[in-house]
Amino acid sequence: MDRMDTQRTQAAGPDLATVAKLLADGTRAGFCLALLDGRAWTATELARHMGVAPSTATEHLHALVRGNLLAEERQGRHRYVRLAGPHVAELIESLAALAPGRTPAPRSLSASGRRQALAHARTCYDHLAGTVGVAITDAMLERGLLDLEHGLGLTGAGAAWLEDLGITVPTGTRRPSVRSCLDWTERRAHLAGAVGAALCRHAFDAGWITPVGTTRAVAVTSVGREALHRRLGVSEELLSRKQAPGVPQT
Repeated sequence: MDRMDTQRTQAAGPDLATVAKLLADGTRAGFCLALLDGRAWTATELARHMGVAPSTATEHLHALVRGNLLAEERQGRHRYVRLAGPHVAELIESLAALAPGRTPAPRSLSASGRRQALAHARTCYDHLAGTVGVAITDAMLERGLLDLEHGLGLTGAGAAWLEDLGITVPTGTRRPSVRSCLDWTERRAHLAGAVGAALCRHAFDAGWITPVGTTRAVAVTSVGREALHRRLGVSEELLSRKQAPGVPQT
């Protein structure tokens, strides 16, 4: 391929640089990380979260919406933004896993507790991440509920296991049934896709996990520790993280 053909191919291909440019700004990247909690936020809330002026936040949010990374929702006079979908959430989480770490010393015991809680178990948009999310994925692989023959996939035994739990995975959507998502704290894969989302929803509904404060962190309850140990063999010691002061015990 000569130089002219290469230039034509580059011109016709996806404009990856545009997406990279959107996330190259620290404020915009910080907005996307905050929105990994799956909620819709207002511009004012995001501005306060990142410590920028509301006008600055609005300008950045307009760019992210135009770039299809965020979606806008209006309710009456209020305007909210959220991630455009699970595909964007998985992109942000994967990029976070590749990014160099920034670990400033926590300013208080409660801040240290929140950081530990996020690393231990959290939601990544609508599925489970952190130490617990990776441990569940590993246990499902070990028990033959997932396999890696053609990339991460659900086996027949896995489908039966979900049915036994009463978990129904939506079909007929463009979302992959099973997808691996690179965990930014563990630097290993956890389960995403429609199956990961359905399992996370079941964990909330069955009382296996509960939110920790207003962050993305979740704690595994005593009911969840027993269920995950019995059904997947996940160590109860791993599930019952020793919690720092300022983090509710479950």
